[in-house]
Amino acid sequence: MIERVGLLVAAFLGWIGEVSVFGGRALREAWRRPLELDEVARQVFEIGWRSIPLIVASGFAIGVVLSLHTRASLERFGAEAMIPAGLAIALVRETGPLTAGLLLSGRVGAGIGAELGAMKVTEQIDALEATAVDSFKFLAVTRILACMIALPLLTTVMDFSGIVGGYVAETAVTGISFWLYFDRAFSHLQFSDFIPATLKTVVFGFIIGTVASYLGFTTERGTEGVGRASTRSVVLASILIIAINVVLVKLIFFFYPD
Repeated sequence: MIERVGLLVAAFLGWIGEVSVFGGRALREAWRRPLELDEVARQVFEIGWRSIPLIVASGFAIGVVLSLHTRASLERFGAEAMIPAGLAIALVRETGPLTAGLLLSGRVGAGIGAELGAMKVTEQIDALEATAVDSFKFLAVTRILACMIALPLLTTVMDFSGIVGGYVAETAVTGISFWLYFDRAFSHLQFSDFIPATLKTVVFGFIIGTVASYLGFTTERGTEGVGRASTRSVVLASILIIAINVVLVKLIFFFYPD
């Protein structure tokens, strides 16, 4: 049993090493010409713009739920006036970035893994190489960069939609005015709350794009492998996002102790 666990741990660490090498190569190739800016822009549209309805709906719902739970807790201490500020800080610092990362992992990670996996098993990647196109740069690097660009923007959208959701919940209960709610919500927020928490989603985007692209490029066993690559992209990227988020939060508290 112990030997089997050791083999599984060794295999996982080996996989982490291969993905790290893949991601490092992608970052290195991103600065070399040709830059493939048109493809990057297209992928940002596909990944970012098409994800906005999901992000807005999820952020709004989370804002409503957080507002209701926060009210239930703060009412005991007579601190209902702090609900907008508490909701905004919770969304901007942690809930918004992590939720946006996990949502994008589910929507985009599965899509990239399946798309590249299908191209791999149908030999479309080999066909690109035969036409003197750098398939790694055209397919993997552009998607990784698009994830890194799109996720901070989507996180900002989720933060705002969550705050709006909190306003809707609060005005339904107390009738608070729009201007008063937002004045209280942003009165305790600082750039040191928003900037580090949003920028860490660049790392989340890198993880999503790298894991999905790696699994797509290493797909085997035909259509069965495509489905497996799609599923593993979501699961592994989500696990890595949650794990790396702990490290990033500690770093943020170290550099921004307030």
